[in-house]
Amino acid sequence: MSVAPISTSEAAIFGRILQPEEATLNAAAARAILALDFDQADKDRMRDLLTKAKKGALTTKEAAEAENYERVGHVLSLMKSKARLSLKREE
Repeated sequence: MSVAPISTSEAAIFGRILQPEEATLNAAAARAILALDFDQADKDRMRDLLTKAKKGALTTKEAAEAENYERVGHVLSLMKSKARLSLKREE
């Protein structure tokens, strides 16, 4: 009997931990999570990195930085998905 391989990407692991499809947060926690966001300096940096990436001009260090922002964004999206679902359940 073979076991199906599971993804070990950071986003996949966080997805299994956070279980965004489960509406288990109370309303206060859900609202607090929905208020989370990147600060303006990070948004500006992401925009700069995106511009450079479109031009094919990212350094190795900048590419790693962009990947970090992407991974954090994925985790934040999972958290917010769970929060929205939890608030919908409260209605």
